[in-house]
Amino acid sequence: MNRPARCPRRTHLDAGLNAARKLANGWSLQLPAEWRDAVEPPLYFDHYSEYEIAAQRSVGYDADDRPCFTAHRFQLTEPASDDDEEFYEIVSRSEEMAAWRLRDGRWLVFRRECAGPCHPARGFYAFSPDMPR
Repeated sequence: MNRPARCPRRTHLDAGLNAARKLANGWSLQLPAEWRDAVEPPLYFDHYSEYEIAAQRSVGYDADDRPCFTAHRFQLTEPASDDDEEFYEIVSRSEEMAAWRLRDGRWLVFRRECAGPCHPARGFYAFSPDMPR
């Protein structure tokens, strides 16, 4: 008798989708308190994950099935070595973005970028007339 495995094997895609769900669950973490009343909270989310690199994306929808939240994050890595014998991966570039549709139709966008291990991450807010992609 064949029984299903108790612990199904998790794939990189599964891990990416779980990360995308976590990204969506924290949909208001970067939202400034003074803007909370100006956005429509999402009722449900679509989650996407890239299987070749560490990248996730989530889109939240309101009661009219219109996007009201979007977020993504990614990390690019490259091999590094201190002695040219043992190599390890370092994050060479990363980005995290979250955006909320305001009631007036504009988008409040938070973006944090890091250009490498020797550069501190920089975050900023901006307004956009369109949903960031």
